Amino acid sequence: MPGPLCALGIYVGPTLLASRPVEYSDNSSSSRAIAISVVVPVRDEEDSIRILLEALLSQTLLPNEIVIADGGSIDATREIIEEFISDGAPVKLIRDHNSMPGRARNVGVKNARCDWIAFTDAGTKPSPDWLAELAGKTNKTAAVVFGSYEPIVDSFFRQCAAIAYVPATTLTPNGPVRPLSIVSALMRRTVWEDVGGFPEHLRSAEDLVFMNRIEKQGYSITRAPRAVVYWTIQPGLWKTFRRFVTYSRNNIRAGLWRKWQAAIFQRYALMGIAAVPAVFLGVRWLAVPLILVLAQLVMRAIRALHQNQHSYPAGVARSILRLLLVVVIIATLDAAAFVGSISWLLSDKLHLVTTK
Repeated sequence: MPGPLCALGIYVGPTLLASRPVEYSDNSSSSRAIAISVVVPVRDEEDSIRILLEALLSQTLLPNEIVIADGGSIDATREIIEEFISDGAPVKLIRDHNSMPGRARNVGVKNARCDWIAFTDAGTKPSPDWLAELAGKTNKTAAVVFGSYEPIVDSFFRQCAAIAYVPATTLTPNGPVRPLSIVSALMRRTVWEDVGGFPEHLRSAEDLVFMNRIEKQGYSITRAPRAVVYWTIQPGLWKTFRRFVTYSRNNIRAGLWRKWQAAIFQRYALMGIAAVPAVFLGVRWLAVPLILVLAQLVMRAIRALHQNQHSYPAGVARSILRLLLVVVIIATLDAAAFVGSISWLLSDKLHLVTTK
């Protein structure tokens, strides 16, 4: 990792809001005071950072400050952030060089002044009541609150991608909610300190490791289903493949291989075993494992469509078109899992190649 915190260049806007408690009403009739710093790691986010900042500055419960830790942007990200600072927005820009998301989050928290820390990511747009909904679930015993998130499905491909790999919603008395994500979270600073912060050597999966540490420490987690962050997913197959290659490699580096790639490797190993009789029966037998591969892809696509039927309803014709594209996307994700795993083996395990 780059040098220590004291070596960082820190830029603080000239007209930051003074520290003050933010009043809000919760489910009980009492009111509490809570000061919140929103921490965001960024790197080369010139296309999305303005949308995020405008959304955070339009919250019904305004944050006391927005701490942005830039990990070495080479585009216009920093210039856009500085525009908001010059206009008097309560934004801090922390400059680092070539840092991973985990380090950026840690640097952001260390430079935040509030006892409650909200986390989200670039490439997202929090709903107007996002912070208020998170804060409304805090009390004397709730130290960790997770909201939910929704993919932005503004194209047919993105809708199919969401069906293929975004975890489906679970219905709760307060509305649908997706699995825990750091993209929509609020917690006491002491929680971050207690679990040792985020791992700093991972390009991705650092949030999964961090959340696992919180659960292992026995912290009670409160959900705020209406604290929704809208998330922009990749627009095409190639970008999706590249992103999941990164996820795959870092998933193994984080020690989470069994959570994802293990099942994929086992599934295709069985298909490989099914190909062995071709040695004795000829190449025509290879049609059997190929059919099995296609069949399992189709079954996984059907399952994904079924799990998302309430989130993305459609007629028969559109559902058939979705099925075809979801099969292709799932196959792309499987290929990315293999390529990312091989990348980990060659670069991290055997040190035969050098990759970022």
